[in-house]
Amino acid sequence: MFPDERRFKILKLIEEKGFLSLQEIVERVGTSESTVRRDLDYLDGVSQIRRTRGGAAYIGDSLTAFEDRRHESLQQKEQIAKTVAKLIDPGEAVLLDGGTTTLEVAKKLIGMSLHVVTNSVPIVNLLINQPNIELIVIGGFVYPKTGVALGPLAVKALSGIHVRRLIMSAGGITEAGLFNSNSLLVETERQMIKAAEEVVVVSDSGKLGHSALAHLCSLNVVKRLVVDDGISAEWQNIIQHAGVELTIADG
Repeated sequence: MFPDERRFKILKLIEEKGFLSLQEIVERVGTSESTVRRDLDYLDGVSQIRRTRGGAAYIGDSLTAFEDRRHESLQQKEQIAKTVAKLIDPGEAVLLDGGTTTLEVAKKLIGMSLHVVTNSVPIVNLLINQPNIELIVIGGFVYPKTGVALGPLAVKALSGIHVRRLIMSAGGITEAGLFNSNSLLVETERQMIKAAEEVVVVSDSGKLGHSALAHLCSLNVVKRLVVDDGISAEWQNIIQHAGVELTIADG
């Protein structure tokens, strides 16, 4: 079992029960106590659990299943995706992360001649038979709730990638920057940012002003934000003041 797979199993066990003793985790995972202790230290370090005397308690922010999130603010996501597709030039190398909005973007790229790099299983399934798209798949441990590959294998693969543009979503956006709903995904997303010349964030306006569990990056890392027309005047000023180019999808 890979370390990321083992840690995810441990995390799920603790999430389901709320609290598990060290011995219970050892027995249910089938590995050594020293290995479990190291995994618990890691999960505590990324704020998914809290180590307690003799065990661990769950404190993370559970992710809604991908299929459930696909239908949230769907009209806004489709508007955003249509606008983003117009920004991409034929022959461009594009990196797509594993969000539900980026899946809508991927749908609008069908028929274009592109190089697409992604760690998203749903996007891979969508584009795998598109003759005009050269598809590069980033491997790693696949996080079940989101269908994205992450962890050291994904980070290593991304370190050898260079693209014109990264199209990524976020769990929340505040004046402090971008946030993700799960700390385990942030390391991979940071490597995605390093692989791109330009970062384009796609987000429905409902995420503006809301944070999530893990801070990903500051706003000045972002080149452009594409958002639906529900964005307030206040947030338009915040985004522009941060030096981020703002594109409002008009449907």
